[in-house]
Amino acid sequence: MSTTKGLEGIVAAESKISSIINDQLTYVGYTIDDLAEHASFEEVVFLLWFKRLPNKNELAKFDEELFENMTISNAIVEHFKSYDIHNVHPMAALRTAISLLGLYDSEADDMSDEANNRKAIRLQAKVAAIVSAFSRIRDGKEVVQPKKGLSYAANFLYMLNGKEPIDLEVEAINKALVLHADHELNASTFTARVCVATLSDIYSGITSAISALKGPLHGGANEAVMNMLLEIGEVDNAIPYIKDKMANKRKNYGYGGAPSL
Repeated sequence: MSTTKGLEGIVAAESKISSIINDQLTYVGYTIDDLAEHASFEEVVFLLWFKRLPNKNELAKFDEELFENMTISNAIVEHFKSYDIHNVHPMAALRTAISLLGLYDSEADDMSDEANNRKAIRLQAKVAAIVSAFSRIRDGKEVVQPKKGLSYAANFLYMLNGKEPIDLEVEAINKALVLHADHELNASTFTARVCVATLSDIYSGITSAISALKGPLHGGANEAVMNMLLEIGEVDNAIPYIKDKMANKRKNYGYGGAPSL
């Protein structure tokens, strides 16, 4: 008898959404390099949901639907304000806010494809609003509403910082969103699939996925990168910092989701 670590070598599902073969990530057959270079995050979301890229009219309609749903209710804002917010992990706040959204959605238990598509749009739009609102409330600032005419990435930065971002900032966030949009059957995706396989609702599925993503061996690896960058401080410190870690056999973190030596 042989054993494997985790799901290594185990076929748990077949998917046309994304794959990683020979270190090449693809979404529905498109390489991540092409998408990161040429596609907006909105186009990539449409691609992952509908297995094709949108035409011009479809993209305009999709953009409009995302914008129309990018505000959050005052109940969510007041919920954040009730926290000891400086001692609350942002992922815990996001997890709880997503679960709370389900209480206010009259379609929460409607499992039809049409209702699930509408809920998916609402959830995708509101994640940006939730994250930016939590950050601003934590900093003692007022929540900023989205601005019509801005892309998803630009609106996220606008709601986060209270001013329109420059093109370079938008490009950086858009690429980051595209690169993180899907990553095969990782722990959070697997967790969501298990949850909704019980015929639970989409809010439960996303809440369970975020709960898995919060773990230090999953999404927490990206958090470790940010802490490492803050520790490095200046660009000139980067190479000596990494060399010192390597010399002392300490872990260096990358955005692939796990530490590397």
